[in-house]
Amino acid sequence: MPKAIRIHTHGGPEVLTFEEVDPGRPGRGEILVRHTAIGVNFIDVYHRTGLYPAANGLPITPGGEAAGVVLEVGEGVGWLKPGDRIAYVVRLGAYAEQRVIAADHVVKIPDGIGDEQAAGMMLKGMTVEYLLRRTFKVKPGDTLLYHAAAGGVGLIFGQWANHLGATVIGTAGSPQKAELARAHGFHHVIDYRSQDFVQEVARITEGRKCDVVYDSVGKDTFAGSLECLKRLGTFVSFGQSSGPIPPFDIGILAQKGSLFATRPTLFSYNVTREEVEASAAALFEVVLSGAVNIRVNQRYALTDAARAHADLEARKTTGTTILLP
Repeated sequence: MPKAIRIHTHGGPEVLTFEEVDPGRPGRGEILVRHTAIGVNFIDVYHRTGLYPAANGLPITPGGEAAGVVLEVGEGVGWLKPGDRIAYVVRLGAYAEQRVIAADHVVKIPDGIGDEQAAGMMLKGMTVEYLLRRTFKVKPGDTLLYHAAAGGVGLIFGQWANHLGATVIGTAGSPQKAELARAHGFHHVIDYRSQDFVQEVARITEGRKCDVVYDSVGKDTFAGSLECLKRLGTFVSFGQSSGPIPPFDIGILAQKGSLFATRPTLFSYNVTREEVEASAAALFEVVLSGAVNIRVNQRYALTDAARAHADLEARKTTGTTILLP
C-alpha cells in the first residue's frame, strides 16, 4: 500500500510520521496521481504546529504542492489521461506517494519543465504571480521592498519583479544569502542582522521610499515596513515567519501617508478553474522564456520530511526544497 506523511498531533518535526495510507479510487471529476516530487513550504510548518489549523481537524497529510503522473481518471474528466504529467497547488495532502485529487485543481506540465522544477515552483511561483500582477500591479519604475529575499518565494520574486522593470530591494540574514538574492534579480540587498533596513531603504531610494513592501516575516518587520513606504504606498502581508503582526490602530495608516494594507492568500486569488489556469500559464511563460530560473537547492526523501522541516525552521535552506517519494 502507498505511504504518506501523517500528523496526528500538533508539535515539532517529530510529529511527522510515515505510514501506509490508502489513497482510494478517483470518483467523478477526480484523478489518482503518483507523485514524483513534492514541494516544501513554510505554510507546511504552520499546519504542523497548528498555527493554521486544518478545517476538518487531525489527522492530516501536510503539503500543498506537488508534481506527478496520472494513474487513473475518474468519470467526467475528459482532458486528462493516464500518463499525463501534472502539477498542482492545494491546501493539504501532498506529502504522499499517491493521492486522489480533484482534476480541476491540477494543470498539465508543459514540455521544457521538469517534475522537480514544477513541484518546487507551483505554490511559490503562483504566489509571486498574484503578488506582482494582481495584489499590486507592478510596472516599470516602481520601487519594491521584499523581506526574506533568499527564500523560495523571494528568489522567484526577485527575478520576476526585475523582469517587470521594477527596482527591487530585498532583505536577507547573511552575506551569503544577500549574494544569492543579488544573483536572482535583486538590485539592492540589505543584511538585516548588521544593517537597519529602514535607514538603508531611505539611503537607497534617496528618501523617496517604496511603492510597495511585501512582507512574509510579520511581527519583526511590520513597524519598519510601514516606515519604508511612500505616501499612498501599499503594505502586503502574506506570511508571518517571525510571528503574527500584533493588533494595531488602523489610524497609523493615515499617519504614515494614507497607506494601503492587505493580507492576501493564494487560495483567495486562485479559486476558479480559469484563475488557476491563468496563474499557472503566466508562471510557465516566464520560466520557459528564461526570465525566471527555478533551481532546486535541497532534496530530501519523503521519509526525511521531519529533517526538511527542522532545516527550514532553522533557516538552513535557501530557495526551493523538495521531497522525493
